[in-house]
Parts: sequence; structure tokens; C-alpha cells
Amino acid sequence: MSAGRFAPSPSGDLHIGNLRTALLAWLCARRTGRDFVIRVEDLDRVREGAETRQLADLAAIGLDWDGPVVRQSERARFYDAALASLAGRGLVFECFCTRREILEAPSAPHAPPGSYPGTCRDLTEAEREARRQDRPAALRLRSDVATFTVQDALHGTYEGVVDDFVLRRGDGAVAYNLAVVVDDAQQGIDQVVRGDDLLSSAPRQAYLASLLGSTPPSYVHVPLALNTEGKRLAKRDGAVTLAELGPQTFGLIVASLGMHGSSPRELLETFEIEQIPRDPWIFVPPA
Repeated sequence: MSAGRFAPSPSGDLHIGNLRTALLAWLCARRTGRDFVIRVEDLDRVREGAETRQLADLAAIGLDWDGPVVRQSERARFYDAALASLAGRGLVFECFCTRREILEAPSAPHAPPGSYPGTCRDLTEAEREARRQDRPAALRLRSDVATFTVQDALHGTYEGVVDDFVLRRGDGAVAYNLAVVVDDAQQGIDQVVRGDDLLSSAPRQAYLASLLGSTPPSYVHVPLALNTEGKRLAKRDGAVTLAELGPQTFGLIVASLGMHGSSPRELLETFEIEQIPRDPWIFVPPA
């Protein structure tokens, strides 16, 4: 199967920026002859009833999807299998560092702030055993590259840092970077359309996909919706959800894209990926 996807976290209602990204993901998938699937990323921050409302809002703006909704909370065995495969090849190590320790540690030249400095990479078994007495270990990927390059339909060639990123947190929860790579491979996702705040994550995920024997997907990182202060749109910015904006929601999204049409199907007739705006959408809630 060849597919695109939208993968919301059920931590609250979708705002108009989320719905805009969902529409673009749907248009990109349908325009290129792919299936379109919904994956609920519910490993963290789940709010009761949010998934139901999110799916209802996607349907309300005219989006449909193929097959059943997939939930990450039901897929632990696949993440465990991927971890076991990597560990069996010596590509996983235990890490006992706190976030504070990582932020305060000297980092490699040219590495962005917060990049893992390799503190626990080469601990002896005796050192690991001693540190296990203090705190549970996270599991990190033993990366053998410093950077990895991906292709993006809007951003072109993008080279990003790949450090020894977390695969499973110290509390036992699987990390986003591992879950999303495993899920995309198993669902046949070969096109990823999402907000451009995640562009810097793409090299890590593409590199991990290659280690797990998968072909990295093609990427389309689209501009976010921002508030009038230039910050990411959030519910505190006023009327930003479908429930608050009502029937005008779809029209506002379409206008922000410089397109014309009263339904996703109408938009699909003239949609081209290359026409997606490159600049953020500054959203001002209607009076």
C-alpha cells in the first residue's frame, strides 16, 4: 500500500491550524493517488473524548480516510520488536542522564543545544549496573552518523543532525521517533505531510527507517498557523476550533491557501503540491 496520513495526538481539540495541515495531507495523498489513513498518536497526553471530537471535526470539513483508525497504544509489540532488532545488532545503549545534565554538558561543535553529548555511550557494565541503582535507564540509538539528508517537496534538500536520540524513555514509554518510524513502515506510509516544526526530526526518523530496513518516506513539511505574535497557534488565542468558528472554518482554511472551492473534492481538481504557501499563516480569529 502507498499512503499518506494525518496523525493527531488526542490531547485536546484540533485547532484551525491542525485542520489546515490535515486538509493538506489529504490533498497531497489523494492528488498523488495514495490512500489516506488516520493514526491516533495516543502514547502520551490523552484527554478523554478528544479522539472522538477530532475524528468528527475531520469528517465535518469533508475529509475521509481509508481503513480503520490505528492507535499507537495498541501497537506496543511492534515497537518492542523493533527495539529488540536494533539491540541485537548493538545499536542500543542505556542512558541514565537527566534532561538537565544533557543541557548542561558540553556538546559537540556545531551541534544544536540539547543534542546528546554521548555521556553514557561507552559505560562499562559495572558502571551501568551502579547507575541502575539510582534511576531507570532510557534506551538510546547508537548512531554511526552525525547528519542525515532528506528530500522535502517544499524545502528541498535538508541535512539535519542525528545524535544518539531516545528510543524508549526511562519510564518505559516508547519515544515518538521510534513509534512513528515503525508505524509509517507498517502502514505503507511513503508520504509524510506535517507541520514544518517537525522538519528537524525528519533526518533522525529517515536514518532510523534505513536501519530498520525501510525506505524513508517523501516529506512535505508545511508552514504552521501562527497567532498575531508570531507564535504557534493555541486555544488560548481565542476562537480557533471548529466548534468555536463554525461553518466558516473551511472557508478560512481555503482562503489561507489561496485556493477556491467549497469542499476538499473541489479543491482536489486544481491542487498541486508546489502551490502550497511557503510562509506561515498568521491567523486572526474573526470578531
